[in-house]
Amino acid sequence: MTISSREFYKQHAERYSQVFHEFIQSDFSNISHSKLADELNIMRRMKGLIPLGARGLDAGCGAGARDVYLYWKDSYDMIGFDAGEENIAVARSRHPEIAHRVFVGDLNASIPYEDNSFDFVTCNAVIQHIERDVVMDSVLPEFARTLRPGGILQLMFKVGTGEITIYDKDYGVERFFRLYSAEEILQRLKALGFKIIEEEEDGLGGVMYFTDTKPVEHCLVFARLNNDGAK
Repeated sequence: MTISSREFYKQHAERYSQVFHEFIQSDFSNISHSKLADELNIMRRMKGLIPLGARGLDAGCGAGARDVYLYWKDSYDMIGFDAGEENIAVARSRHPEIAHRVFVGDLNASIPYEDNSFDFVTCNAVIQHIERDVVMDSVLPEFARTLRPGGILQLMFKVGTGEITIYDKDYGVERFFRLYSAEEILQRLKALGFKIIEEEEDGLGGVMYFTDTKPVEHCLVFARLNNDGAK
């Protein structure tokens, strides 16, 4: 039986945190860039685009808030939120050092921060849980609004058309996801004032693809907001 994303995280928050922290589902295939063979290179690339100590937001940080913790440990002013109360509870239990940096928040609503609040925003495999019109009309514009001019968005999403239900062997359940084409996301980002960051000196860049262990194809982009801010 397929369960909703909300119910999935209620039931599997602890296991999800383990899978996430141990990079169990990070054995990517069909990679369009050699450095995608190591998921940590995604974070390394972001760190190469921002100054040390930069203020960041992980929008949909997941159970355990792994990336919030890793950025914070490396002296970045990182915070994160997630719609699942259980996910945040697990994060605070696993990493009490960042308990004050993670909170319950929903991308279906406005991000509760002022304009130009962040130097960078990461959103990895989250929009697959959100209705398409909300993503296009609210989520992506909110990233543009809360980023400072010149700020960086890291966006990862499942690629395709329509919706998909697939068995996830690491949890023993059927899971439901919404799929997005790279073209529709790139077009919306461009309209909001973002420009895709291209590959530089073998660093990750451009429009990149990989397949995860489920297996589902993903797209990854780094995009810089123009210096005039959101359009």
